[in-house]
Amino acid sequence: MPLNPASSAKPPDPSYFVSLHELDKWEESRPQPLDGVLKYEPRLSTNDASTNGQLLVCHDYKGGYKEEPYDLSYTFNFWSSCNIFVYFAHHRVTIPPPGWVNAAHRQGVKMLGTLIFEDSGEKDCLQLLVGKLPTSTSGPAAQPPPSSRASLPVSPHYARLLARLAAQRGFDGYLLNFECPLRGGPEQTRALATWIAILRNELIRAVGPHAHVSWYDSVVTTGHLAWQDRLNAHNVPFFLPADSFFTNYTWRPHAPAATAAYFLSLDPPLVQGKTLRDIYVGVDVWGRGQHGGGGLACFRALEHIAPSELGLSAAVFGQAWSWESQQDDPGWSWAVWWARERLLWAGASHNGLIDLPEAPRREGEPECPHGRFRPVGEFFKRSAPPNPARLPLHTTFCPGVGEAWFVEGRRASGAARMPWTDVDKQTSLGVVWPRPRVAWEDAEKGEEGLPAATADVTFDDAWNAGSALQVELVFPASEAEDAAYRCVWVPVQPLSLTPGHAYQVAVVYKVLTSLDAAPDLEIGVAVKATDGTDVTAEPIGEETLQHGWTRLRLAVSVSTVCSAEAGLVVALVAEDTSQPLDVTIIFGQLNVCLQKPASSASSTPTVLWVDYAPLTMADNSPSDDTAVLTWETAAALPYASFIPPISPEDPRPAWAPQARSPDFLYFNIYVQYYADGATAGPPDSAQWIGTTGMDGTKHSFTLAKEKVRTLAGGAPMARFYVQGVTDDGEVGGWDQCAYVEVAVA
Repeated sequence: MPLNPASSAKPPDPSYFVSLHELDKWEESRPQPLDGVLKYEPRLSTNDASTNGQLLVCHDYKGGYKEEPYDLSYTFNFWSSCNIFVYFAHHRVTIPPPGWVNAAHRQGVKMLGTLIFEDSGEKDCLQLLVGKLPTSTSGPAAQPPPSSRASLPVSPHYARLLARLAAQRGFDGYLLNFECPLRGGPEQTRALATWIAILRNELIRAVGPHAHVSWYDSVVTTGHLAWQDRLNAHNVPFFLPADSFFTNYTWRPHAPAATAAYFLSLDPPLVQGKTLRDIYVGVDVWGRGQHGGGGLACFRALEHIAPSELGLSAAVFGQAWSWESQQDDPGWSWAVWWARERLLWAGASHNGLIDLPEAPRREGEPECPHGRFRPVGEFFKRSAPPNPARLPLHTTFCPGVGEAWFVEGRRASGAARMPWTDVDKQTSLGVVWPRPRVAWEDAEKGEEGLPAATADVTFDDAWNAGSALQVELVFPASEAEDAAYRCVWVPVQPLSLTPGHAYQVAVVYKVLTSLDAAPDLEIGVAVKATDGTDVTAEPIGEETLQHGWTRLRLAVSVSTVCSAEAGLVVALVAEDTSQPLDVTIIFGQLNVCLQKPASSASSTPTVLWVDYAPLTMADNSPSDDTAVLTWETAAALPYASFIPPISPEDPRPAWAPQARSPDFLYFNIYVQYYADGATAGPPDSAQWIGTTGMDGTKHSFTLAKEKVRTLAGGAPMARFYVQGVTDDGEVGGWDQCAYVEVAVA
């Protein structure tokens, strides 16, 4: 969310390419890897999910690249059910924006771009195989004899470029969508299957072993464009060199089972390493030719795919239907959309019936009865983010949008409503949807008398970023003897933990209550295993923060690989239990990272310096209207007296080993204007103007010079401050920040 949409120390990288020629020009510019994109870190694998189908989500929000930085836009938030996310658009090469890559990788989800050929794409289809053509006169040194004539040559050129592009932008592979006929027939399609294998090898080399290539059900072995709606002999040669297969979505109810049967009939050596879960059966949320009608009725199609029974996976396309199909309706708002989105993915927050249209049927298709409404997420195992020992968990329960910006509980963006979208700031929304699960701390009490629980995202208050998670518990009136003291467990965030590590869990929260005479309330943080594993937990301490917030810390360790949940234990003491008691808790932030050993010294991450310069254009000339802040960070070591070794055999090291230094998630940018020769004043009075992260660069922020002058109001001097926010949730104090002074004129 910068002062202006661009935020880079150089001209921004292209968002996409409309031709292979543009891809060639991109390589000539020798682009540098983005330094603000998280690397993919896999989730911990569990044996119970080895045969379950998975979920691929194919994004097509308004054709792609339509997020509005200064408005509320669609964001996808149900990453825990998702394994692969495809950023899709109708350009030759679609590159996932850095914020979307970070949002996916933060949750352990692979992010794919798209290589697509439509309509007039036949020429590029051929060039993809033969590679870049020379500008000089060239030809074979000798013609081969007719008896040894080879087929169409296959060049690795564009496979290498596409792999370099994925590595430079930080995403994990491609969906291949060839929706134009290949006039070369079997000669060309056979060459294409070979090229797919080359692309996969190049991606593994450039991106890593997790790289992924998915083939979309489109052209067949004859070169004709003929969607099969299933896997069969006409398209299996394209699946074999790829990692997965994405079927078209206009299938009949029998097609998923036919796909599974066909796959199981193939010779095992032919499909070595592949399983049914590598076949993703298409589901169009817009319902275009889709069995069951799409929309909230997607469950009708998913019941035939049967991820947990048949073992096939699903590819859900166009999930932003929940936004686009109603955004022009009277009374529509983000909150209205969010309620519908939660219903689609997580289910209803109430027990009432969901009104659905009758399922459409093709001519001659028999009736296919289906039962109650089921949300999409119900068909897939929900997974925790990656192990915090490898990737520290940081969540502010932010859906990637907001109406203000908060820094440590203070509304830094001012009192006026300031809507924004920045998917880079999106974090986990926890396990509270469609409603929180609440249980007694005393497991023997059963379920009677448990409080009714609801959850929602609030933009009105937050600790950091733009939102918080609001959970309301309504304890019913009770005449039970033990009702004066009630203690419940509220799980909030799933975790994957491993032995051999000491973790620190930190929760920032505040309590609201509508009671006139508030009962005594005690809050504690806890981590509990969901698989029966013993969890060792020790409270570290409680800290009173500003603006009514409190931070609780907990040390946690486990003896085996563990699936767990972090949450709060809420204990309520009330003398009068004849009336319902309403307690609202706002979760502002939750962090899980490795605990720093007591014997190690801890370095402090700081901003070392800040610089200011005009933006450098593509021709290396300075820009007249845009400038860039750049900075460097460092780890400040704590002061320690040096005690030299007594002898070469002294077993005591001269100083303690350094604990892990937290990395920075993003940086807040502030400005302070003042008169020439005057004192700038304390940094607390500086005005927040934006934050980094939207463009994938880590240590730069672009300023529109005219905007700077307008904000200055005639003041001749400006001081820009850079403040870091670390991956363990700490906002740098002003002694950890730096500034640069600039003459506004």
